[in-house]
Amino acid sequence: MKIDLNSDLGEGFGRWKSGDDEALMKVISSANVACGFHAGDAVIMTRMTEAAKENKVALGAHTGLPDLLGFGRVAMDMNPRDWQKHALYQLGALVAIAKVGGYEVTHAGSHGALGDMSKRNPEYGQMMLDVFAAFDKNLIVALQPNSSSMKYARKIGLRTVGKIFADRAYDDEGHLVSRKLPGALINDLSAVGQRIDQFMNDSTITAMSGKRIKMEAACVLVHSDTAGALEIAKTVRATVEKGGGKIVPLTELAN
Repeated sequence: MKIDLNSDLGEGFGRWKSGDDEALMKVISSANVACGFHAGDAVIMTRMTEAAKENKVALGAHTGLPDLLGFGRVAMDMNPRDWQKHALYQLGALVAIAKVGGYEVTHAGSHGALGDMSKRNPEYGQMMLDVFAAFDKNLIVALQPNSSSMKYARKIGLRTVGKIFADRAYDDEGHLVSRKLPGALINDLSAVGQRIDQFMNDSTITAMSGKRIKMEAACVLVHSDTAGALEIAKTVRATVEKGGGKIVPLTELAN
């Protein structure tokens, strides 16, 4: 089994740093880089591009709401067409930095509250995917398996990979549990290892209720701001490799 080990990086701003980006770059196979709206700035984006190139990590644009104070995790009542323009702005910025640095942006996606906003109003997700496809049909999007966004991305011709989270709890419908609820974050390494081992064996994960959920995925994401993210990523990698799998970038997996 080939698995992409994925992480959201570059989530500092100016003098402020979040997560151990440089160390994670040596463990993961694909990076989603904050593009200046929920976090990140031109200097950080450049540093992340250089680190991705050095470590042969696939580089992606992690587009977020214009919400530095809330880290992109505060929902906004925004016109979906306005959000589309913000997504394109961020993607274009990282593509420009990568081009000058002799590297390539291969994937893109959304951050934080945009997931819940898209569940309530699918236009948020669809508008974003539309502009990604208009910009570059070869872009890869890693999305929740069997979601409306996954179906729409395939419909418009984007390359897709199913994604699960190593460090987040799920409900019985296969959606992420709100970060406000106890147990929403998983940073116990044995629990992480058990999740990945189970997923490797039968493509399922276990929801908070104990229900097993089928997940057609090949991408495992670790949030860099989760406590112990580096050790979580190392645990994911070790579990995949112990199970006979191989860690590869998204570019080797997309349909």
